[in-house]
This record gives sequence, structure tokens and C-alpha cells, in this order.
Amino acid sequence: MKKKILVLCTGNSCRSQIAEAYLRYFANDKADIYSAGVETHGVNPKAIAAMQEDNIDISNHTSNNIDEYRNIDFDLVITVCDNAKERCPFFPTKAKKVHQNFPDPAKATGTDGEIKEQFRQVRQQIKDYCKQFVADNL
Repeated sequence: MKKKILVLCTGNSCRSQIAEAYLRYFANDKADIYSAGVETHGVNPKAIAAMQEDNIDISNHTSNNIDEYRNIDFDLVITVCDNAKERCPFFPTKAKKVHQNFPDPAKATGTDGEIKEQFRQVRQQIKDYCKQFVADNL
């Protein structure tokens, strides 16, 4: 039976979107992957662009609120930012909670090139984490 995995972040705009895409990529058909935020901020265009550089299209992803998934019995909930971990709602399920904080590329400052580089760095950190997570858990 496929595992159900939720990636949770603050606004479901960058880190959780990237992690959802990489978990789907590495897990293939071994899991159903969802992402959500404790708020919704829309999918960040710079996250879409950063993922396109790695040949993964998240342009059709939507920014979802955690409340939309209350009736899903998740096996794993991964929080990808400290704020989401602190605000993560109680799940009345057997879901195992895992936490890995990543820097928020949406808060990057500098020139356009410097901001893109920060998105690339966070993308790579999330990619490496997701690859290892799938190897260890699926």
C-alpha cells in the first residue's frame, strides 16, 4: 500500500512546493505526495523558475491550506520550516512527524542573480534531502 506523505510549510509557496515535486520524482509510484501551508501564499514564480532549471514543472501546482487535507490519513508529515513545525496542527492520525528546516528563498535579498542563486542553493538542499528521505523511508 502506498504511503501518504504531506509536506508542510508556512505559505506553501516555495520550500514545500519544491519538496513535493522532488518527493514525487524520487518516489515514483511508491507514495502519494501532498503539500500544504498553515497559510496560502500562492506558488512563488521564482520557485517555478528554479525547478524548471532542473527540468521539473511545478507551474500547475496550487498553494493549499492544511485544512483541505484534514480527512486524509497521512503516514508521514514533513515540516520544512521551523514556523510550520511550531504551528503544525494536531493530526488525529498515526502520522509520523519529521522536521527539516530549510532557509526561505522567498526572503532572499540582493540582485536578481543573487536571489536566483539563493533559490538554486535551497532547491539543491531540498533535492538532496528528498532523495535521501525516499531511500530511507520508502
